[in-house]
Amino acid sequence: MIRKIIKIDESKCNGCGACAEACHEGAIAMVDGVARLTREDYCDGLGDCLPACPTGAITFEEREAPAYDREAVMAHKAVSKKGLKNWPVQIKLAPVKSDCFDGADLLIAADCTAYAFADLNKQFAEGRTVLIGCPKLDGWDYSEKLTQIIASNDIKSVTVVRMEVPCCGGMEMAARNAVKNSGKFIPWQVVTISTDGRII
Repeated sequence: MIRKIIKIDESKCNGCGACAEACHEGAIAMVDGVARLTREDYCDGLGDCLPACPTGAITFEEREAPAYDREAVMAHKAVSKKGLKNWPVQIKLAPVKSDCFDGADLLIAADCTAYAFADLNKQFAEGRTVLIGCPKLDGWDYSEKLTQIIASNDIKSVTVVRMEVPCCGGMEMAARNAVKNSGKFIPWQVVTISTDGRII
């Protein structure tokens, strides 16, 4: 059928993820650091994502597209409520200001922790807004971005989950600096996971 649907100009996308956050239907996802319309049948054509885009990469077009599938969207939302509260979760891709951070208990986790500690989601991620990264692989100091997120939003608490290996010290230090540099007094804790999957 011919209908109104969004169009994303990937050459204008800066990878901020604001459109994916604004899309209540889950039609947009960040793929390799770029916003993409991954589910045309989830796009209702109302354009909640348009004002969220800081670069003007999103417009409307009329073209052949699958019909909007409200039932599939509702089923997707029901499943999503049991999983992550926010997307994207990579620190480098996460927006600085977002509703998902308002009143949030923030979990900052090293990438490896989810694989080393099987109950990470149940014990730490459930009910929290999640940010993940690896300071060694990214080669990037997260301090400034995390400071901006904490300073710009009403964060209630910060939990850092890291591995016992030395490279994860960068994640803990970035979170520590961010809380300090934000100028806010926020309760925070560090949980360390051993390489054999225990909390130590």
